[in-house]
Amino acid sequence: MKKYLLDTDICIHFLKGEYELDQQVKSVGLNNCFLSEITILELTYGVENSDPNYKAGHEKALQNLKQKFQERIIPINSCFSTYAQEKVRLRRAGTPIGEFDLLIGCSAIANSLVIVTNKARGKNKVFNYGAVIFVPGKARRMRIAKAT
Repeated sequence: MKKYLLDTDICIHFLKGEYELDQQVKSVGLNNCFLSEITILELTYGVENSDPNYKAGHEKALQNLKQKFQERIIPINSCFSTYAQEKVRLRRAGTPIGEFDLLIGCSAIANSLVIVTNKARGKNKVFNYGAVIFVPGKARRMRIAKAT
């Protein structure tokens, strides 16, 4: 069975109950879904940057997410070599992407995970390996796009 790395944007939609992501995760099995440490970092920043009226709720939601994925949070040191290779390749091609997107993408490659994101544009630059990217469509359903 395939294993999936949920990108930060997908985690935000998941926490908001959007795109029926809870059903998507359930259909592939929670144990087959992983998060990157970078995603936890970005979500932690988002909580800290929250409106004070919502911050406590966002903190609780993040803690619940971390608990749900506690055994499946991928450390970024697993992708250092892949990151270096991909950063050089993208820089030489004149198509760099953001550091966090690159680290998350390389974490997926290094751990043989399929990335789940709705930011396929930047990730497609990393995923020239034929990885599958799930993109929430306008109809709020998941559609599958194969990376080139």
